[in-house]
Amino acid sequence: MKNKKNYPEEYKIRVEKMQKLKEYGIDPYPYKFDGKIDIKLIREKGSEFMDKNVKTAGRLKFFRDFGKLIFAVIEDEKEKIQIVLEKKSLGEKFKIFRKLIDPGDIIGVEGKIGKTQKGELSVFVSDFILLSKALLPPPEKFHGLQDKELIYRKRYLHLISDDKAREDFRLRTRIFDFIRNYLNKNNFIEVETPVLQLIYGGATARPFKTYSNALDTELYLRISNELYLKRLIIGGFERVYEFSKDFRNEGIDRTHYPEFTLLEGYIAYWDYEILSQFIENLIYTLVIEIKGKEEIEYQGQKISFKKPFKKINFLSSLEEKLGFNPLEVDEKKLEEIAESFSITERRFPKVIDKLFDSLVAPELINPTFVFNYPRELSPLAKRKRDDENLTERFELYIAGMEIVNAFSELNDPLDQEERFLKQAELRKLGDEEAHAFDEDYIEALSYGMPPTAGFGIGMDRLCMILMDKQNIRDVILFPGLRPKKI
Repeated sequence: MKNKKNYPEEYKIRVEKMQKLKEYGIDPYPYKFDGKIDIKLIREKGSEFMDKNVKTAGRLKFFRDFGKLIFAVIEDEKEKIQIVLEKKSLGEKFKIFRKLIDPGDIIGVEGKIGKTQKGELSVFVSDFILLSKALLPPPEKFHGLQDKELIYRKRYLHLISDDKAREDFRLRTRIFDFIRNYLNKNNFIEVETPVLQLIYGGATARPFKTYSNALDTELYLRISNELYLKRLIIGGFERVYEFSKDFRNEGIDRTHYPEFTLLEGYIAYWDYEILSQFIENLIYTLVIEIKGKEEIEYQGQKISFKKPFKKINFLSSLEEKLGFNPLEVDEKKLEEIAESFSITERRFPKVIDKLFDSLVAPELINPTFVFNYPRELSPLAKRKRDDENLTERFELYIAGMEIVNAFSELNDPLDQEERFLKQAELRKLGDEEAHAFDEDYIEALSYGMPPTAGFGIGMDRLCMILMDKQNIRDVILFPGLRPKKI
């Protein structure tokens, strides 16, 4: 093992204890432990277990040695329980526990359930078995991990030391499960599409590149699964969704991370108006399920999910802030505006997008649908029926963050080809995030795709809100960090 020299002195002491355990004929890493009853169940149904023999197991949190009596606490995934060891009933094993067992070790215990004189529900141990000897000590028991970088870099220590952290990530799973069940009940089917793609698409972003030796070709980690899901609609499926890991080779900040989880779904024969009602109900029922009420608190702010959600128009809300319609000024004027708001992007249409992010989005605290985006910002969305400069697209903002992106899907292959060509022109001008030209997708569209509405939900951001976390890395179990310099 590398860098043992950086380990605390206690590491050597624990290794010596492990050797002594072996001398006693004790395997410090046995293969299994049969018959474990969850501690949570024991605590919830204490009266049913009273005076009965049980077996359970968990990590030893701490113990207090009173000579002939040891009081200790073990913890499994969801709960803690006190265990009581008596010298007269354990004999030699009592000595082994006292001398060779440490906080952080994982042990299995057997004994009767009862209460101490102070009324504490406890396991009165008749036997115990060491299940895993911890050679490094756990974090300090009262304060746990305080350093954010250490929390991200060594999430396992965070989970060991903070049962609230485990609870948070179980909540994340509940959120996913609820949405999955909601979609399944509405006749969607869950599918899987390629992570490695010959042509990345479905969004405007910079990809990660890799190379396939077997195929002898350069491949990309997907930035979105949109175009493959729409190929399934073309193929005859009418309601599909996928929870996908997507990858965008971009910066990291409070709400952005290069590897993130996106839920995308597509519904044949719907448009964006019908879809907005569906999304509203999905988000509302999710919040009620998880939080039990319409109003929640996120980072000290009250957020009301009362229906109907507010609706605004993209351009008119931006015009209200600027005093003019940004589509009606020339590119030079846009550059000046960008500079005045310290926006580094200078090219149309991204300036408009960044202006919205800076001026309008931060004020959208309660769930707010933003409708009708400029066509230049939406290369995969249908033109708005009464205004060809706009598209039938909406985004749902909550707590100033874009949570959902959705639109009536463009299913005209000639229009889509023209949009792709315009994106190719932007790419030639240096826009590395412009949408790639996907000839196969154009061919697929040429076989006919029914009217379709599609949505993408940023699951990590949604979890941030429902888990009340300030940073996206707080809802990702193992966020990447720069390599630590040794």
